[in-house]
Amino acid sequence: MRLGKCIYSEDGLVLLNRHVELNVALINRLVHYGVDFVYIEDEATSDVVVEDPISDETRIKALSEVRSNFRAFMETSSKPKLSKGPVLGRAFGNVISMIMDDLSSHQGTLIMLMNMNVMNNYLYQHSLNVCIYATMLGMANGYSKDDLRTLAMGALLHDIGKTKINQDLLKKNGKLTPEQMEEIKKHAEIGYKLLKDEPGVPLLAAHCAFQHHERLDGSGYPRGIEDKEIHDFAKWLAIIDSYDAMTTHRPYRHAMLPHQALEVLFAGAGTLYDIKKVSMFRDNVAVYPLGLTLTLSTGERGVVVRINPNVPQRPVVRVLTDPEGRALTQPYEVDLAVKLTVFVSQADEL
Repeated sequence: MRLGKCIYSEDGLVLLNRHVELNVALINRLVHYGVDFVYIEDEATSDVVVEDPISDETRIKALSEVRSNFRAFMETSSKPKLSKGPVLGRAFGNVISMIMDDLSSHQGTLIMLMNMNVMNNYLYQHSLNVCIYATMLGMANGYSKDDLRTLAMGALLHDIGKTKINQDLLKKNGKLTPEQMEEIKKHAEIGYKLLKDEPGVPLLAAHCAFQHHERLDGSGYPRGIEDKEIHDFAKWLAIIDSYDAMTTHRPYRHAMLPHQALEVLFAGAGTLYDIKKVSMFRDNVAVYPLGLTLTLSTGERGVVVRINPNVPQRPVVRVLTDPEGRALTQPYEVDLAVKLTVFVSQADEL
C-alpha cells in the first residue's frame, strides 16, 4: 500500500510523503500517534477525486495556532500573559478568516471531514473539526459574517477549559469515577472564565464554551439551563461536539459509525438537541466521505465513490471484494439509497 496523501505532524511538518510504501512498523507508528485513517493509492478507485474543503495550508496553520495557544494555557497555573493586546483573538481571527474563505468556495456542497492526515492531540483536532462544522452550518443557516466569526471563534475555543484539567484524566483508558467526571465537567465554566475578558474574543464566544454541554431539557451542565436560556450558537455546538466525539476513536472506546452517531442525535432531538438543527446537520454533512473503505452488511467491501445529496448517510459504494475477501475482476457499484436492504456494517481503520 502506498500513501495517497501526505501525513503531517501537529507542527505542520511532512512526516510521510505521498507515494510512500507502508509497512507494519509505519502502520504501528500511525496508530500510536492517533491517525485512524489514511488515503491509499488504488487503481480501482483512481477516478475518485477526494477534495478536502479545507486546504492543507489552512489546516496546518489552524492546528499550529490551537496547539501553541492551548499549550500556553496548559503550562501555566493561571491564565498566561502572552503579551499586551488581543493576541488570542488576533491569532484565531486570522485562522477563522482562512477557514471561512476555504468554505466559501465550497458552499452548497456536503462537507466531509476525516482525521487522517495529521498526527496530533485529540483536543486540537476536535477543536478544529467543531469549528469547521459550525462555520459550514452557520453559512448554510444564512448567518451574517459577524455572527459567523463569533460562532467560529466560540467553536474553535469551546474546549479551551480542558487545558486546565489534568491531562492524564482526559486520556484515561477506562471508565471515569463520579469524582473524576465532575472534575472534567468543570472545563465548561473554566473555559468561560478564561475567555470572557480576553481582548478580541467576543463575549458570546465565551458563552459558547460555557453552554456547549447544556441540553434543552435542563439535564446538561454546568448550570442545567433549559431551551430558551441556551444561545442558538451553543445549541449548534452541542450537536457538533457530540457528533465529532462519538465518531472519533478514544483510548477508552471505539468510534461509532457515523450513521449510528446520527441515530443517537435524533434519539435526543427535542429533549437534548434542537430537532431542526439536527436535521440540518444531517442534510449538510457527508457522514461517509469519498474514498472511505466500507464493509457492507453483505460482507462485501468497497469504497465510497459518490455522495447522495438527499440521503448523505446512504452513499454509492464501489464493491471491490466479495464476502470471502477475494478481489472482484469486475467491480460494481451499489447505491445504498436504492438498495435499502444493504447497510454499512463497518468503516475501515488501520
